[in-house]
Amino acid sequence: MSEKKTNKKKKVVKTVTTKSAVKPTASKLSKGGSRNVRTKNVVTEELLFGRKNYILMASGLALIILGYLLMSGGGMEDPNTWDESRIYGFRRITLAPAVILLGLVLEIVAIFKR
Repeated sequence: MSEKKTNKKKKVVKTVTTKSAVKPTASKLSKGGSRNVRTKNVVTEELLFGRKNYILMASGLALIILGYLLMSGGGMEDPNTWDESRIYGFRRITLAPAVILLGLVLEIVAIFKR
């Protein structure tokens, strides 16, 4: 059996950096504070929503909070008595969920309004 040997040479790449290729920054060039002039790049970004959108969002959030406040409460004064009208009244069963849903619809309108 004969084996073939292949001679593969590896290439070595050598990088050379010189000091002349690297330029010092402006702060290293001049040490005096009076000669340094700094310019600021001001980037102005347009807001995602307009003022009306934020007002509608705040109104929707206020309606949602109002709905939860309307739904709260209902504890019995005397633990030995049961009063259905305190728990199952119009305010807690109908009005409060309707106000919360109205607030959520207003939030959706505020997001999608252009």
